[in-house]
Amino acid sequence: MAQAHIYLCCGGGLSSGFLAQKARAAAKKGKIDATIEAKSESEVTQYLPKMDILCIGPHYEFRLNAFKDMAAPYNIPVIVIPEEIYSMLDGKALLELALLEIEEFYK
Repeated sequence: MAQAHIYLCCGGGLSSGFLAQKARAAAKKGKIDATIEAKSESEVTQYLPKMDILCIGPHYEFRLNAFKDMAAPYNIPVIVIPEEIYSMLDGKALLELALLEIEEFYK
């Protein structure tokens, strides 16, 4: 797979920033070519053309369809980060989940 562009979104980008940092460390350790960024909700639309996947915080699950509608013109999958991954800041699990979702979506 070519480089994966994984974007995370929470309200202000702070908690997703910590998770993105852990996921970047997991990618580096696993020698996985991935760009992993955290953005605030207000920044998401400007980065959609660069994304392979958008992962939203579990507290945004109620807005999943709105994010999917935003991403649809770019043919980008949108997933809700499971609470256990988000709360534990499990970067490795997030990376694995995102890569699996990308693979499944683009089959």
